Amino acid sequence: MTRRTRVLRLPTAGPQDTAPLAAAIAAGDVDARSIVAIVGKTEGNGCVNDFTRGYATLALKLLLAESLSCPLPEIEKRVAIVMSGGTEGGLSPHLLIFCREEVSSPASPGLRLAIGVGLTRPFKPEEIGRAAQIEETAAAVTLALKDAGIAGPSDVHFVQIKCPLLTKERIEEAARRGAVTATDETYHSMALSRGASALGVALALGEIGEAPEEAVCKDWSLFSRVASTSAGVELLRNEIVVLGNATGWAGDLVIGHDVMKDAIDAEAARRVLASLGGATVAVLAKAEASPTGEIRGRRHTMLDDSDIHSTRHARALVGGVLAGAIGDTMLYVSGGAEHQGPAGGGPIAIIGRV
Repeated sequence: MTRRTRVLRLPTAGPQDTAPLAAAIAAGDVDARSIVAIVGKTEGNGCVNDFTRGYATLALKLLLAESLSCPLPEIEKRVAIVMSGGTEGGLSPHLLIFCREEVSSPASPGLRLAIGVGLTRPFKPEEIGRAAQIEETAAAVTLALKDAGIAGPSDVHFVQIKCPLLTKERIEEAARRGAVTATDETYHSMALSRGASALGVALALGEIGEAPEEAVCKDWSLFSRVASTSAGVELLRNEIVVLGNATGWAGDLVIGHDVMKDAIDAEAARRVLASLGGATVAVLAKAEASPTGEIRGRRHTMLDDSDIHSTRHARALVGGVLAGAIGDTMLYVSGGAEHQGPAGGGPIAIIGRV
């Protein structure tokens, strides 16, 4: 038997909308047993109190539990679910369903899309944004790489991670035990968690030689070219999806990536499209407001807006730029690119058909 990766892109009418996936399962278009990861965009605010992510995650878990006749804890062990809040601008809410199937056909010639999934242990509040999160993430990414059968870091094109954040309740629980968290600001904890997770990816893939705790959200020279991390209140561990190309897989899907040097770098997307040459199946990207307050010498006000956080502005901007280049608004664009690409930029990956 040969492994094959399939990807379904399904529009949603709201965070609770699992009807498109339920219909695909009922029609036999997808075997629920083959689903190993779900990555999606919900129309929440993407902030600490964005409960659309947890709502969508629970709805998906309940559907899979019913489809597979198994309890929720079993679903949590076998499927990584990464929901990213925020569909500002024209971004369209949707789900990407990643299936790993066993087929009798021989492996395709050359490299094909391969997927590996990894999970860390749950983190204590005081470990979020610190060395423990970096090290545990690096170890889990290494295992996911082996799970996918990807030969080496050069064949990895996107590592999607869902990571936890701090709430006031979690901060206070740590304090009662005499522990001190990395920050007492819940929103900043999202950046620290994303940053530590991204450095874990960079460490695992050999993109950097070391990732000291004090570098998190401070030393912007340290980053990964393929990491995409998204923080949420709905979990305490890191859930990891490694996407790359490998031999020994069947199917007609491949993945490529590039790095946007800034928020308007549409050429990065065009380079990936040109390298793939086939039909586009899914697009995944990171968005970040330039920390200098400028984009190619022009001042922007994203960092000065007290009404709308800069991550929301960045998602709308990058989403619009990529939609224009690709001709579609159903894009996975995640805000907050700490240590994910160069400061002000971020990685973009495209899955296409050979």
